[in-house]
Amino acid sequence: MAQADPTIPFYDASRVRALLDYDGCIAAVRAAMRDFTAGGTEQPLRTIIPIAPGELFALMPGMLESPHGFGAKVITAYGDPDRPGRSAHRGVVVLFDRADGRIVCIADAGEITHIRTAAASAVATEALARPDACRLAMFGCGAQGWTHVQAIARVRALKEIIIWARDEDAAHAFAARVETATGIPARAAPDGRTAAGGADIICTVTASQTPVLLGDWVRPGTHVNIVGSSHAGPVEIDHDLVLRSRFIADSRRSVLAAGAEFLNAKAAGLIDDGHIVAEIGEVLLRQVPGRCSEQDITVYKSLGHVVQDLAAAAYVHQTEKSIRY
Repeated sequence: MAQADPTIPFYDASRVRALLDYDGCIAAVRAAMRDFTAGGTEQPLRTIIPIAPGELFALMPGMLESPHGFGAKVITAYGDPDRPGRSAHRGVVVLFDRADGRIVCIADAGEITHIRTAAASAVATEALARPDACRLAMFGCGAQGWTHVQAIARVRALKEIIIWARDEDAAHAFAARVETATGIPARAAPDGRTAAGGADIICTVTASQTPVLLGDWVRPGTHVNIVGSSHAGPVEIDHDLVLRSRFIADSRRSVLAAGAEFLNAKAAGLIDDGHIVAEIGEVLLRQVPGRCSEQDITVYKSLGHVVQDLAAAAYVHQTEKSIRY
């Protein structure tokens, strides 16, 4: 019987949390998305297999341009009985060395995903939000809400954080936790319109099947990260916001295949593929301007890309090596 190779490093959830600091992850994701666009390597789309209602199995293979490596995230998303409407992500990220094909490391995919998703939104916010943006509205107060607060606070000098959630008590409790942890004034908003109307930056990190953020609520000059829906079906924003926005993708090909908000507006005949003005990598490379005026509403559609996971895993591994040696 084959035995597990004890020389292959495995980073469990607690070790990923210890090693994957936000500043380092933001830098790793920024470089990965810039290289993703510049390298031109055709990356396969993720494969999602429905197991049962509310239960998914996903395979995300891909290749890093630098540092050289390739690998995959293998993950399940099952409904969480303790959190109706949300799902628990479980699996692994496996990183290989391109030179000899050996396994470099294996890392807990759930914790990698929690942190790198927020890091990707921070990269987009840094590139697309107005320099003076200082009020963040968070739609959703789950695990991604928490990591997004930590990450966004590293790229903009936040003066206020506004929380909206369907459960008002949960929003108040989350706001108190955020203020204690960050020292930034935080409050719960009674409704989405109020939350959006007071914000310069908005992140939607919900499991909603229908829009929680409407275009009519969003002020000119706002930047919006759309994060919660990662496959065709659930939507977090309405057609109006898609239409009004300068729409930026993490991966153009991914959004055209699975970006629910974009695809729904396209199916309604309101936009065509040209409405995606750029990938975030093109903005980072200064090939396409992210924001053309102070009045632009910029939207970053985050589906998540495996190069972000691989870059985060590589960072975890290098950080561990630096500690040990």
